[in-house]
Amino acid sequence: MTYSTRIVGALALLLLAGCSSSPEKEQAASLKPLSVKEETSSILKGDDGYVVNWAGVLVNSNPWHFGEHVVATVIAKDAKGKEVVRLEQPLDAVPPAGSLSFTGQVVAVEKPSQVSIQYRPAQWRQAVRIVSAFRPFPVSDVLTERRDDSYLITGYVGTPYRLPASSLAVTALLRDKNGKLLGGGSTFVDDVRANGKRRFILNIESVRDTSKIAKAELVARTWGSSSRPYEELALGGIAPPHTAKPTTAPFAKDRGRQVVPAGDVRP
Repeated sequence: MTYSTRIVGALALLLLAGCSSSPEKEQAASLKPLSVKEETSSILKGDDGYVVNWAGVLVNSNPWHFGEHVVATVIAKDAKGKEVVRLEQPLDAVPPAGSLSFTGQVVAVEKPSQVSIQYRPAQWRQAVRIVSAFRPFPVSDVLTERRDDSYLITGYVGTPYRLPASSLAVTALLRDKNGKLLGGGSTFVDDVRANGKRRFILNIESVRDTSKIAKAELVARTWGSSSRPYEELALGGIAPPHTAKPTTAPFAKDRGRQVVPAGDVRP
């Protein structure tokens, strides 16, 4: 084989490699990674050891894709740098042009002195509907009670969709008067339907000094690392605003109609 023949063969292989790049891979390469908007952690002495708590917010700036199968790896080390906790926490899917609030906790036998969180990159899935189809789940009738060692939150979660939501995660982020994230907690509600609400109770013990808590920020979302639960609800459509039939008889005469005098031909 001559030198020129080898050059031509090499160029042909490069061209084939370039053509084999799929549109999906090119699209995935153009997507922006999830960003960490804020996060915090705390270490409190408990009955069975040291309770490590964390809370954070991830942001998805891509308008057409869900961020799926994200995993947060929480690592706690003692004063000498020895690793005393390593926990992988699967996170829920992050909606297009949206955010994900999350919390977690674990008990360590040895006392940690520092906590860090690392994130596994998201897998991207194109949404089946436009962004406006993914409505928030309303949280209402929220009551809070400040205690010496905890912060109690109760309320109700509804759904804007026709189909029932089999399981929703409710997360509360606690902030001080300046908006700084102090901690948080999460719970779950099941079988949320369009004509009813589900009650939730959160007793959060992740903030050492509860007197600093000025605001509880609540959000509900579909549970699971895949976008499938959210997309199925969106494909089922939005529930009508009024589901009950009117109980009063119709008016005998339309009260809103204005009688035009005879001979009036104004346009």
